[in-house]
Amino acid sequence: MSIAKSVVTGTVYRTPEKRFTQNNIAVSDFVLDIGEREQMFIRVVSRRTALDEVVSSLTKGERVLVEGRLQTNTAKMDDGSEKRIYEIDANTIEKMGEASGISTNSNYGTEEIVKFESDDMSNELINEDEIPF
Repeated sequence: MSIAKSVVTGTVYRTPEKRFTQNNIAVSDFVLDIGEREQMFIRVVSRRTALDEVVSSLTKGERVLVEGRLQTNTAKMDDGSEKRIYEIDANTIEKMGEASGISTNSNYGTEEIVKFESDDMSNELINEDEIPF
């Protein structure tokens, strides 16, 4: 059952595995630890060929950001009990801490920030007598 769109960050706990369906569609999956103080696992599934490159480059211990649809499934265990499994059908997977994952917008580049800081507009906005402290 699909619950909602979600965005999570975590550490790759199990390296990705790539398998193929009967129709020769590639499906990659890996386990992500999203817990901060204790381990909390979520399975990440990628059926998109656009994500193949980033998924295949992931290794255990890397930090990633995943965006997609949160889903729940139940699995029967060997003892007959059922266990609820959470997984994300990934739309976007980005490695954290790399410059390649950061998009830059020319409208908000460094030049604009420097230009704004160099303009002395402080005298026009508020008079020194109006400062309460």
